[in-house]
Amino acid sequence: MSYEIELAAARAAMARAGAKAFEYWRTGLAADAKSDDSPVTAADRECERILVQELCAQFPDDGILGEEGAEKPSSSGRRWIVDPIDGTRDFVRGNRLWSMLLALEDAGEVVVGVANFPALGDMYWASKGAGAWRTPQKPDAGDAERLRASVVKEVSEAVMCINSFTNIQRSGFSGRLLEWLRHFWAVRSMGGALDAMMIAAGSADGWLEQSAKPWDLAAIKIIAEEAGARFFNFDGGNSIYGGNCVLCTPALETAMRRFVNS
Repeated sequence: MSYEIELAAARAAMARAGAKAFEYWRTGLAADAKSDDSPVTAADRECERILVQELCAQFPDDGILGEEGAEKPSSSGRRWIVDPIDGTRDFVRGNRLWSMLLALEDAGEVVVGVANFPALGDMYWASKGAGAWRTPQKPDAGDAERLRASVVKEVSEAVMCINSFTNIQRSGFSGRLLEWLRHFWAVRSMGGALDAMMIAAGSADGWLEQSAKPWDLAAIKIIAEEAGARFFNFDGGNSIYGGNCVLCTPALETAMRRFVNS
């Protein structure tokens, strides 16, 4: 099944919401604390509203699940999953690493994903069976670039990314992590969605995310998989509802599974 219409609508909605988010980011704004102590801003709420409004207008039978509370039951078996600002701490501190994530779930499977980085000028996108792509958000930027995971096979040649170092002690492998990491060629922590897109683009080779919600993982899952990367949960599953995930090149999958499961 082709999802060209849904992907085009998602990209257009994300471009419009991204322009609004960029306006907020350039101006600067304070964040409020949610019940879990994570930050939220007016930009999160407004961008979620824009995305939900457009998606509901074009796909009225589809459901909605939004990080900032948007929720609508589905009568089509499909649901849009929205993270209006991923990396709100980056957003409020004025750096460029924040993103916006949008995905379509059909019968429990993620089939469309868009990751927009308005401050960096890049949009990543994919749909089931159609590959993963990156489009620079600049006038006359040229054609979309096909994304492919790297062919790195050895840990000693691999770039490893870790998210949420502040909470890493919650993971069962935290006591082994530093010793394990020293075997990699390089270790980076650029921020969740950007790390994941580095895997899809072939500029990094492994990523550990030890605490995540469905809206954090849905878009990046299909983009990474369509680029040829592997996605799995620490318990060996393959779900955006697993609470964590690993992304990696195919050749590193066995080593990564062994580490998170041991």
